[in-house]
Amino acid sequence: MYAVIRLRSTAVLLALAGLVAAPVPALAAVPAQPGPSLGFDLDAATIPELQQRMDHGRLSAVALTQAYLRRIDALDGKVHAVVAVDPAALRAAAASDVRRRTGHTLGQLDGIPVLLKDNIDTRTLPATAGSRALPRSRPAADAALVDRLQRGGAVILGKTNLSEWANYRSTHATSGWSGIGGQTNDPYVLDRNPCGSSSGSGAAVAATLAQVAIGTETDGSIVCPAGANDVVGEKPTLGLVSRTGVVPISAEQDTAGPMARHVVDTAITLSVLQGRDAADPATAAIPANQPRDYAALLRPGALRGARIGVWRMAGQDADVDRVVQDAVRTLTSRGATVVEVDPPYQDQIGAAESPALLTEFKRDVNAYLTHRPGHPANLNELIAFNRKDPVELSKFGQELFEQAAAAPSPADPTYRAQRATATSLARRSIDETLAAQHLDAIVAPTNSPAWKTTYGTGDAFVLGSSTPAAVAGYPNVSVPAGFAGPLPIGVSFFAGRWADARVLALAAAFEKAAPARRAPAFIPTIG
Repeated sequence: MYAVIRLRSTAVLLALAGLVAAPVPALAAVPAQPGPSLGFDLDAATIPELQQRMDHGRLSAVALTQAYLRRIDALDGKVHAVVAVDPAALRAAAASDVRRRTGHTLGQLDGIPVLLKDNIDTRTLPATAGSRALPRSRPAADAALVDRLQRGGAVILGKTNLSEWANYRSTHATSGWSGIGGQTNDPYVLDRNPCGSSSGSGAAVAATLAQVAIGTETDGSIVCPAGANDVVGEKPTLGLVSRTGVVPISAEQDTAGPMARHVVDTAITLSVLQGRDAADPATAAIPANQPRDYAALLRPGALRGARIGVWRMAGQDADVDRVVQDAVRTLTSRGATVVEVDPPYQDQIGAAESPALLTEFKRDVNAYLTHRPGHPANLNELIAFNRKDPVELSKFGQELFEQAAAAPSPADPTYRAQRATATSLARRSIDETLAAQHLDAIVAPTNSPAWKTTYGTGDAFVLGSSTPAAVAGYPNVSVPAGFAGPLPIGVSFFAGRWADARVLALAAAFEKAAPARRAPAFIPTIG
């Protein structure tokens, strides 16, 4: 099974890489707090700070990668965020160090360890979507986004757990659980839920198990785990990042995006991820003038003179209301004009989105599985596999799989009307709100405090603001904003199509004005 090939020992990885390195500390010697063995706070360090240290010879990519591997060894037994580490990670880090010594670095991600959600294809590790039906799935090629990361010099550290099939198997699914990886825990309170299908990516970054992780989102699966795990997550404009080699739910909404502890790291990673791909037609629409270096456009004073709509979603959770009010005070104190808004059409968007996704999932997952010989070849075969497997249906069922199998074809007029309604109304909900109030962006609560993880009844989700941007295909970035006790709450900045630079700049200015993130304490439970 997949778990058997986990290679978490740093010593094993060093041997595989053929490297000569300093002795690896025993597991008991690994510090529980970030970074003392490196001489600085790894949790707080940004990519530019790491690059500066490497440029001045105070840090190497191998030492940085070792530090993250040791933390995985020491801490992931509590969080269960990482399902496998890449045996080539230290070899890639050593190659980065050679490039640096010879003056041939590949950019701001060179030597930076990155984790990938386990629905992203890599040749070195299986791509399972968390399913026991695909434990030995070895793609013939890396996903396009992985190729871009590698060409940018990033060190692929391994794979993160996810909500199985990106949380699209059951109406009663529990976020963070998969048949391959088990249950990912929220590192702030371990019996609480990490939210969304990119749960492992969010939890791993929060626990400082990598500098950056890549998540994917159809509706909320980047921004919600970012909010619940007190990190930054950016869901890009649809088409900005190629989906080739990523297990799909819907080509009309799916996108991959970066998750990190700092907005600047998210911006740097997005700059590397983005680009056209002939195999993903959505990327052909990237404007010729789309920025190529988002980090260069981050300005501490970006909020001054900005007009921000605040969508409070008030009255559902008192802690969320307090955090949003604190965010409003921060925005106004930094010179922004805040306007109360309530984006229209939300009920109609949801009513059309749900049935449309059923048709799109069947279409797109069947197309993906045709390239995975030796495993279930289509959705019906996945359903049959799960019925026979002793683990897959042990926590919850596969109602969405069964509904998708019975869904109409993409040529069906009802489906076509549902998709047109969902997308057009989602775009109008944002575009009309921005235009009516002359706004630069909308800010809203990303998440309510994390709920206790249980099985059989689904997630105890209270609120989220992801749907308009997700269904519209517009950019959305979540940034830490506050806490309910020890549980993080984020706020999201979203705006119109291709406005990724704008929302990142606003989020970075907010982050600097009101730094809310703190490292997790791995509390077992709370009352």
